[in-house]
This record gives sequence, structure tokens and C-alpha cells, in this order.
Amino acid sequence: MGFLKDVKRLTEPYYIVNLILSLSYIIAKRVTFVCNIVFPGTECELDMRESEILFFLLIVVMIRTRKAGSVTMINYLSSSFVYTKVANLILWFYADARMGILYGVLFVCKYHLQLLLSYTLVLLYFLLALLLPEPTVSGPENIVYFRANGLDEELERSKKINWLVVFYTAWSPSCVNFAPVFSRLSNDYALDNLKFGKIDVGRYPEVARKHRISDSAMSKQLPTIILFKEGKEVTRRPGFDSKGKVQKFFFSEDNVKAAFDLNNLYSECRSNPLKSPKKKALMQENGDTSAGHLKAE
Repeated sequence: MGFLKDVKRLTEPYYIVNLILSLSYIIAKRVTFVCNIVFPGTECELDMRESEILFFLLIVVMIRTRKAGSVTMINYLSSSFVYTKVANLILWFYADARMGILYGVLFVCKYHLQLLLSYTLVLLYFLLALLLPEPTVSGPENIVYFRANGLDEELERSKKINWLVVFYTAWSPSCVNFAPVFSRLSNDYALDNLKFGKIDVGRYPEVARKHRISDSAMSKQLPTIILFKEGKEVTRRPGFDSKGKVQKFFFSEDNVKAAFDLNNLYSECRSNPLKSPKKKALMQENGDTSAGHLKAE
């Protein structure tokens, strides 16, 4: 079922365009009729330098996806898109420079056409993130989205509520991939005294500093999940080892349930529900009435 869901997500425009852009140079060089149009008069084969660039790209993608804890096809693709598009930019510019040297003055028009194609690709790469952002999570969720001081105010307001909060950024592939998992957990486990929240530390970096979370591009702490009880942090993932280094954590649904003992926490919160203001007022009124009767007697 997970594989079928990933395949279905690949039909969305974001993934289709990114896949085309990521494979554009290989398609142009290896598909004969495309190669004859884009590179007329040349062999439709990758030369040594182009093969080296692609091999280096493969190594980088494998290392980065492994460090990011990618466990599904969508995870791998989302983590690798940036690197594959950068590699394609290098290859296209490399091809343009070569075409300019080979054909020179005789094919000035073609040379400019190739430059125009390259510049078009560059603009397309930069506009892609704006025109086709990665699809947001669709489905039921029970999540509170906090602003700068919203989390602190909520933790101070009621000490009886347990909060499971995700600190994330909109540009992190790991955060994007974890979003549907957290949505399902919030829908399954949320109670009046067990709530789920999210805060974008990319927009509010002061929140990240306060909770000792690095929001840099190379950070290994995105996302970070923290469980608050009685207004204080009790558990976080990823955590730190004895030397203060961030420990690797795979953000799967089962791992999150186990790390925060969600099943037992849910049972505990459900067996000790919060008393609503109306019930408190009614109990206080009944108590006052009973006390009045005792005095009258």
C-alpha cells in the first residue's frame, strides 16, 4: 500500500516536472531523436567528463539520502532533486561551452540558441520552487500551528496538557516527508489533554535557539519532535549523546510511537480527562449548596 501511495504521488506536477528536469540532460544525450535536435552532428553518447559528473552525483545523492534517513521512494526523490538539478545545470553549461568551441562562427545562431536554452533551464530551475511547491499534506489532522511566542504561552496557560510539538522548516525534505506521518498521529491520538503542535523555526529562528535546535541548511535536527509535560520538555527526537552530538533518528510512524510511548500516553490521558469549565462550575455550585444545607442544619 505504501508503494502504491508513492506511485500515486509521483503523478503530481511537482514530481513530474522535477523528474523531467533531473533527467533532462541524459534524455537529450541518450534519446537519439532528441539528441539530433539538441546536439546536431555529434555522437549521442556521454563523454568521460559527463560520466564523471553523473557518477559523482550518484555518490552525493546516496550519502545525503542516507544521512537524511530516507526510507521510501518519495523520500529518496525529494532529497535528491536539488543535487540532480545542480548536476544538470553543470552539464548543460558544459555542453554549451563545448558547442561554442566546436561550431564557432559558422553556427553562431545555433550557439545563441543553445545559450538561450541553457538560460531558460536556469530560470526554470529557480522558478520551479515558486510555481510548483512540493504538495502539502491532504487528509484529516488535529494540529495547532504556533507563531513565535504561541508555544510558550500555551505551555504556561495549562500545565495539565501534554504537547507533542514538531519544530520544522518548509524547505527541509525530511520535514516535508514527515508531515503526513505527524498528521496521521495527530488524528489518531489527539485528546483534550494530549495535543499536537507544529512551529516553523525557519520563520521563527529565535524559537529554534531557545530549544537548542539548529536550523541551518546542514542541520541534522530537522525535524525535531519534543514532548512537553507540565510545561517542561521530557523527551525529544533526535536527541543528543553523551558528547553532545545529535543522534540519528528515523522518522517513521512506528519509531515515533515507540520513542514517545504514545499508546501508553494516550491511555493515561484518556483515563484522566480534563474537567471542562462547566463541570467545574457545576461541582463548585453543588459543593456550595451542600455546605449551605449543612450550615442550615
